[in-house]
Amino acid sequence: MKIAVFAGDGIGPEVTAEAVRVLKALGLPGLELIEGDVGGAAWRKRGHPLPPATLEIAHAADAILFGAVGDFECDNLERALRPEQAILGLRKELGLFANLRPATLFKGLEDLSSLRPEIAAQIDLLIIRELNGDVYFGDKGTKVLPDGRRQGWDMMSYAEDEVRRIAHVGFKAAQGRRGKLCSVDKANVLETSQLWRDVVIEVSAEYPDVELSHMYVDNAAMQLVKNPGQFDVIVTGNLFGDILSDQASMCVGSIGLLASAALAEGTKGLYEPIHGSAPDIAGQDKANPMATILSAAMLLRHSFGMEAPAQRIEAAVAKALADGIRGGDLGGTDGTRAIGDAVLARL
Repeated sequence: MKIAVFAGDGIGPEVTAEAVRVLKALGLPGLELIEGDVGGAAWRKRGHPLPPATLEIAHAADAILFGAVGDFECDNLERALRPEQAILGLRKELGLFANLRPATLFKGLEDLSSLRPEIAAQIDLLIIRELNGDVYFGDKGTKVLPDGRRQGWDMMSYAEDEVRRIAHVGFKAAQGRRGKLCSVDKANVLETSQLWRDVVIEVSAEYPDVELSHMYVDNAAMQLVKNPGQFDVIVTGNLFGDILSDQASMCVGSIGLLASAALAEGTKGLYEPIHGSAPDIAGQDKANPMATILSAAMLLRHSFGMEAPAQRIEAAVAKALADGIRGGDLGGTDGTRAIGDAVLARL
């Protein structure tokens, strides 16, 4: 079990350290952890946010546990050297095309959601976001128009094979849950979305046991706060998925609780908390490591097929929350290390 550990910037090293403690506590046979530099930390040491040595580690590993990247001091660097290029580069280099973002309200945290408790309690959904296409990877640039105005442009595009493979991920995920898949697009105004919808409908013929529905992205954003209980699995493109998954996370109370997986074809994946690097609280023992610990559970489940230890981790986190363990993001005073200790004690 060769796992690359890329802690990154800000609170990344702190929260990743707690997830590593949990992995080691499980006593898994053949566990090998290999550290590498990414983001602003890598730029300072090696002059690039994703240096060749880190890429070599990533290729050799079976899975990657990722912390966070982002550093205010790097904001003025040219785009190719900014910390965020590390995660974009890994997605492209490793073919990580499917982002899984589960959002489930933990029992007892209903009052912490922005939604009314009775609505928040319904949240149990999975957002599957395509990661390798759309405006993030399309052609882009800036130019000066003949009249002197500056113009920026980004190309949104999807080829049918890109849509097809993420649709299969969505349908298979729905088969393992409650059998409902909602495809989110903007087909009423975007040709890219019309192709998306057409291909998803074609793929649906292979999954007669899954109920397929379609929703425009603006309506989906509204429905997530109006009636989140209607959703089981959502599949959508890169841009829309980025926005909706963060919205769903706040509906459950805190981005400090939600894990994510970015999967390639096969078993290799990158697992990370959905929160950012939060450099303003870095090194202060204030960050909630639960999302990173839950990402480690997803790593065991999806890259190694180890369901039992994954469930043990998730149960330990749920028990810690039920027992009143709260980080600052949840209105509590427990620090990063104390939260890790609490999860380990319940493990």
